[in-house]
Amino acid sequence: MVGRIIETEACVAEGAEYLARKEPRFAELLELTGPLPLRRRKDGFEMLLSSIVSQQVSVAAANAIWKRLRNARLTGPRKIIWASEEELRACGLSHQKIRYAKALAAERINFNALREMPTEEVIDTLIVVPGIGRWTAEIYSMFSLGRADVFAPADLALQEAVRLLFDLDERPKEKVLRQMAEAWSPWRGVAARALWAYYHVAKEREGIR
Repeated sequence: MVGRIIETEACVAEGAEYLARKEPRFAELLELTGPLPLRRRKDGFEMLLSSIVSQQVSVAAANAIWKRLRNARLTGPRKIIWASEEELRACGLSHQKIRYAKALAAERINFNALREMPTEEVIDTLIVVPGIGRWTAEIYSMFSLGRADVFAPADLALQEAVRLLFDLDERPKEKVLRQMAEAWSPWRGVAARALWAYYHVAKEREGIR
């Protein structure tokens, strides 16, 4: 089953209220952060291409590369397939990211069909593409598809936020955090939003682009 879809700020508020009732630390967190952001994005090829562009570079660098790709009209799957390596490199893509971008375009993913798939099937469909790992697939499911019960435990900002919120000696590893997050179902996607917001407050910097 697809499960609950987050479509509006009211959905996020409902999830936040649930978490605050279930876990006192989330209630304390929400006092600090205030209302949580919706953070919905469009789905489709461009969003995953943007994720590839953003890998291992600063936000400023990723934005600059994306702007050059847009100006060159190289953000669609056909344009990526037809583009030469020289054209893509001129926009700022590395050889590896060019390979990832072309692999994504060649995969011909049915993005409309993803909207109706259970989340694990979405993730399994996406991670076969070189350059797209589980973290990227989970973020896509959370923000582009609006899945309410998705978490991204490999995210370092989430790990650090949990360490701070739960007063742990060290950041929980991905496996441990995935197990912890099960207690926040069916609103794990709102828990992630809350923890990113808390990270921003605690560290005075954004956790994700």
